[in-house]
Amino acid sequence: MMATFWNNKENWLKSAHNTKWCLIGCAIGDFGTIAYFQYTGSQLPVFTIMALATINGLLTSILLETIILVRAGFDLAKAFKTAIGMSFISMLAMETAMNSTDFLLTGGAILTWWVVPLALIMGFLTPWPYNYWRLQKHGKSCH
Repeated sequence: MMATFWNNKENWLKSAHNTKWCLIGCAIGDFGTIAYFQYTGSQLPVFTIMALATINGLLTSILLETIILVRAGFDLAKAFKTAIGMSFISMLAMETAMNSTDFLLTGGAILTWWVVPLALIMGFLTPWPYNYWRLQKHGKSCH
């Protein structure tokens, strides 16, 4: 029975699509924050920058999800409530994976041409099985 739980190709594809949109939202806020501090030469501690990047990543993910839901026909209030109710576990896992990858490979909050794709890959792969599980078990996904 457990083997069949993980074999729903349609839900793997849907959860990948949902994870992709969450990743785009998180990456905009996260990378935007890191880029701001990197290019302005701010001397804040690395973990402060990463905490701000995480918060901004969560906020932009919620904003993007709200916009997607409004375009799908939700009224603004319901779209925002649904976006807020998205799995924070998934978003936090995504943010943690992206920032950990950056820190482990660069030693700081530093965007480079070779770190960004790796951080995005890790940000996608880390929450994807959870998003599949949530969709398969509860019928709930990001949108």
